[in-house]
Amino acid sequence: MNFRLLLLPVFLLGLSAIMAAVPLAGGDAFAQDQQAAQPQQTEQQPQPLANGLLEAAVTELNKAKKEYASLQDSAKQPGGDDETLVALSGRADDLNRSVAAISTRLKPRNTEIDARLTQLGAAPKEGQPPEAVIVTQERDRLNAERSQISALILDADNLTAEANRLSIQLTEKRRKLFTETLLKRTEISSGTFEDAGSALVEESISFKDAVTSWIGFVLKAKLGSLLAAVFLSIAAALIIFSGGYRLFHRYYVQDEAVENPPYISRLSVAFWSTLIRTLSLAAFLVTSFFFLSNFNVLRPDIAPILAALFGFIGLVYFVGRLSNAVFAPFRPHWRLVKLSNKGAHSLTWCLQAMAVVNGLDYVFDRISESMGSPVVVTVAKSFLAALLIGLILIAASFGSPMLAKNGDPDAPGRRWPHGMALILRTLGALVIFIAFIGYVGLARFMATQMIVTSAVIATMYLGFQLGKAVSKQGVFAETIIGRFLENRLKLGDVALDQGGLIAGLATYAVALLTGIPLILLSWGFHIQDLELIAYRLFTEIRIGNISISLLGICAGILLFAGGYLVTRWFQRWLDSNVMARGQVDLGVRNSVKTGIGYLGIAVAAIISISAAGIDLSSLALVASALSVGIGFGLQNIVSNFVSGLILLVERPFKVGDWIVSGTSEGIVKRISVRATEIETFRKQSIIVPNSELINASVGNWTHRNRLARSEIPVSVSFESDPQKVMEILLELVRGVPKVLRNPEPHVEFLRFGPSSLDFEMRFYLSDLSDGMEIRNNLRIQILKRFREEGISIPYPHQELHIVRDGRRGQRMDAAGSKLTDSADGPETEDIMAESIASPAEDNAPETKSAGRRRGRTAAE
Repeated sequence: MNFRLLLLPVFLLGLSAIMAAVPLAGGDAFAQDQQAAQPQQTEQQPQPLANGLLEAAVTELNKAKKEYASLQDSAKQPGGDDETLVALSGRADDLNRSVAAISTRLKPRNTEIDARLTQLGAAPKEGQPPEAVIVTQERDRLNAERSQISALILDADNLTAEANRLSIQLTEKRRKLFTETLLKRTEISSGTFEDAGSALVEESISFKDAVTSWIGFVLKAKLGSLLAAVFLSIAAALIIFSGGYRLFHRYYVQDEAVENPPYISRLSVAFWSTLIRTLSLAAFLVTSFFFLSNFNVLRPDIAPILAALFGFIGLVYFVGRLSNAVFAPFRPHWRLVKLSNKGAHSLTWCLQAMAVVNGLDYVFDRISESMGSPVVVTVAKSFLAALLIGLILIAASFGSPMLAKNGDPDAPGRRWPHGMALILRTLGALVIFIAFIGYVGLARFMATQMIVTSAVIATMYLGFQLGKAVSKQGVFAETIIGRFLENRLKLGDVALDQGGLIAGLATYAVALLTGIPLILLSWGFHIQDLELIAYRLFTEIRIGNISISLLGICAGILLFAGGYLVTRWFQRWLDSNVMARGQVDLGVRNSVKTGIGYLGIAVAAIISISAAGIDLSSLALVASALSVGIGFGLQNIVSNFVSGLILLVERPFKVGDWIVSGTSEGIVKRISVRATEIETFRKQSIIVPNSELINASVGNWTHRNRLARSEIPVSVSFESDPQKVMEILLELVRGVPKVLRNPEPHVEFLRFGPSSLDFEMRFYLSDLSDGMEIRNNLRIQILKRFREEGISIPYPHQELHIVRDGRRGQRMDAAGSKLTDSADGPETEDIMAESIASPAEDNAPETKSAGRRRGRTAAE
């Protein structure tokens, strides 16, 4: 009995599946009975878990939670230096990205489930026919999976928010640590320096022992690795310096042969010599340190010292390179500022001395940290460094570096402007004062920024000035690159001017991309911070709920440019290789090319927008919200756009047709989706909106073919023989080769005119554009032939009668005057005009006026 009860649900399930697959008459009633018995059984069975994607997401999310717990514990620990906090921030950022990736992978599956549920539809309501059990089970399974995915996404979003808060806390902790380090006050007294002196002796001994043991270790155990690292470093140096010199030496070498170089050349040499040479040295130092580290030559206590030494070399070289480029102590004609030779030398030495003092301070600081020396040693060293830098600034303010009034660089210079000297003295005194009151860290930071940040800002200023100078009209063509492009690519003035704008913008970008990271590093940022900023800048910029990626935007621009180029290439290929060989009509070719062009650009725009990470659904929402405003505000534009599409598809006229529309008549040159370009016979281009061509009557002389009828009216005198005239005209028109024989040309005797017999010669041409030339030649032949045959073409014929009338019994004389226009010209039979009037008559003025009018008429 129990066995039968167990088989009953299985039997009912199979029967319901059969009923769903093969509908039978009366099946609805049976389905209702079966549906009533089924719910208890289906509710008791647990729903299956989701697919492997969801299981993997659960595993990754649990791992991320453990990582977050570890990060939270590490962040709560007291103390810690900036390096530790930077590492924790990096881990928090990695955690944030991994959790965001989990949500990103789950969202497409959620979208698929929603689409499938939409296809299945809602569950039947009460009183409606039941659905198949398999559909109910599918809906329940999808709903369960969607619930699990939604819960996971919500959990991942919460973890992301927690990771972001942790990252903000770490950033705030770093900022607080940086502030405390700067504003930490130390008592400066004789005892401080006594303690520092004794500790310095011990530090020197420890440092000597460490270096000696490291050298012995390297020579005994790492000699091969050392030689390999040195060899690779030398090879890198040869590649970097020799390659840089070969590629860029013409842009940063000061030519001694040029006696008076232009300002843009001096700017270019100063900026590029500073930037390229410094970057080359930095690349060599970085690669050397990389090789030494990867070959395990450096020990943990020696590596930071060597890194500080390499930084010291780079700083001193950078400041020296910049001062030599700007002040040019040995080449006054390449100098950018108005200094005397002595002033240029003194300022160069002052800047380099400050860089050396500041760099050595950081090297000694690293030595003290590696040797575990007490803080008092670092305080004493930094105090002396700040004191020296302040004294150098004060000493420089009392110099006389400015160029003499006569412009001779060898002459003794003039003193600083009063404001500049005051600024230098104030800065120097401020650094010394802050160091003396115990804020050595702040004094050291100020001295560093006065050297490093000022040098970087000066280099950026040179770059901005160079970009501004290159962007000026006509300047780029005079540069080395401009002349090279002009000779190599045969560019014109306009192209070179546009190239100057691009070169100026590129110079701005180089100055910003190299200067801003250096300034941020000098102000306490870590390299990992810059990497994070760059990553977020190029991959994720959030504006509200919209996320913008610069890399995605650049990729979208490249894809659009590629799609545009491919579309143009396909248009040319289709036009020249397919339609031209098929002898397709010119108008059809233009319509096909235009349609393909718009279609290709639309597809490229959609692909580029999607690649840029812009959600098209959000654009659809914006478009729907603004549809009413667009409908009213852009009504004419939309009307012209739709009219253009109608013209391209319906083709009432095409490119090359001779059309007449309103006051416009000419040849169609171009049809776009907004307007049509018509070129008149006077070579005037008229842009006609497409809606006017759709809504108004348009005459097309060449709609179906170029066949057209042409007419020449001819008038002869009444004495001429009409039949002979018609025969002459037919003979002349039949002698023209371009006149069609079918339909046959003919001559119509139109009317008896006032002074002539009027005829009209009618003939057909295969191309109406030949009509003007043929009509012109025929008129010349007709005139010659009529003169040979004695047929005259009359002037207009008029007769004028003048009658003189008298009143009240006065004597009246009548005279007649007749003007006759004949075929031979006007003939005057009699002209008489006289006006007689009595002064006493009331209508004397009218009579006189009438007489004058008749007199003028007779004279005419």
